[in-house]
Amino acid sequence: MPHKFYHGRTGRVWNVTKRAIGVEVNKQVGNRTIRKRIHVRAEHVQPSRCVEEFKLRKVKNDQLKAEAKAKGEVISTKRQPKGPKPGFMVEGATLETVTPIPYDVVNDLKGGY
Repeated sequence: MPHKFYHGRTGRVWNVTKRAIGVEVNKQVGNRTIRKRIHVRAEHVQPSRCVEEFKLRKVKNDQLKAEAKAKGEVISTKRQPKGPKPGFMVEGATLETVTPIPYDVVNDLKGGY
């Protein structure tokens, strides 16, 4: 097993041997980042899923562009941030007036209410 520092790290494969995979990982040492090359058994490595969403979006955008080109339109495939939520009115709430309990000095001195 690799050292605990490397668990969950994303690296780049640089070598493949019979039983292990060479992975290049960035490690912060003091005030600098060092590129470490380690060999890890294949059962301790899994492919990164960080580009899955990008690949799906690329396929979808290509389809949208092809459809728009067939229609003779120009579309934007840029991602847009979510806008603000629409406003609404709060209804059905009943108001309740809350008043403080009057402070009673005599009962407070006796130790009770």
